[in-house]
Amino acid sequence: MSSGIIGILQFAIDGITSQQNATSNNIANEATPGYTATEVNFAQSLSQALGSPGTQVAQVSSSPYAGVPATNGNNVDIGTEMVNAEQETLHYQAVSESLNAQFRLIQGATGGSYQ
Repeated sequence: MSSGIIGILQFAIDGITSQQNATSNNIANEATPGYTATEVNFAQSLSQALGSPGTQVAQVSSSPYAGVPATNGNNVDIGTEMVNAEQETLHYQAVSESLNAQFRLIQGATGGSYQ
């Protein structure tokens, strides 16, 4: 991971994208017999990356949902997944705007106009 705020924000964008991919996959497989939902523990990955320099990747792991799997063995809770999708979209928008603001600051500092 590159150092500085831009590197952290880029890592955050990558982690949120991984979360979105896992959630999308869970939603797409909601009716697949035997499917086990996955989640990305991005907060833990970010904490580890900030604590130890070097390239870290958000980890995808099986999600042991508290709910009992359906009779077909599928443990996707569509309500939870839809809430996750909305939260991830809002997080992505916030981090993306922060990253854009950093680039506008750099542009302004180098004599370019920023808007």
